[in-house]
Amino acid sequence: MPDKRHVEVSINGETYSGEVEPRLLLSDFIRHEAGLTGTHVGCEHGVCGACTIQLDGEAVRSCLLFAVQADGRQVRTVEGMTEGLPEGELHPLQQAFHETHGLQCGFCTPGFLMSLEPVLLEEGELTDREIRERLAGNLCRCTGYQNIVAAVKLARERVSAPASGANED
Repeated sequence: MPDKRHVEVSINGETYSGEVEPRLLLSDFIRHEAGLTGTHVGCEHGVCGACTIQLDGEAVRSCLLFAVQADGRQVRTVEGMTEGLPEGELHPLQQAFHETHGLQCGFCTPGFLMSLEPVLLEEGELTDREIRERLAGNLCRCTGYQNIVAAVKLARERVSAPASGANED
């Protein structure tokens, strides 16, 4: 039996720790040890993007990392997107996906959301082509991507719009 290693990972601001086999995938740690099932596992080869999470702020495939590699690090999953928002309120990107019909079966959606959320904060205009390049690492078999592109554009508009009622000089 392989030696177990102690890991302590902050996931969405909460610390999860345990003794794990060195070969345990981060995706499995998130789903089975932390009980956060929003991170989906599709191909288990890093191709489909369904398991995408943010590790120390960077979008990564959790099926390509071992849990021991995340020891002492910050993980953010789709469940953490609404942190700091009022109860029941969606993140602007989640709301835009809903409004533009950017999801159908929903299996790939958490990976898209985690991959695309950082795009909302980028400066300047993004063309459809540039948005498609950003989502190229995520596969969807249902939508055809056009509505996902529309969702990103809508969310970027909303995030970059000045707060209503703000005084202008």
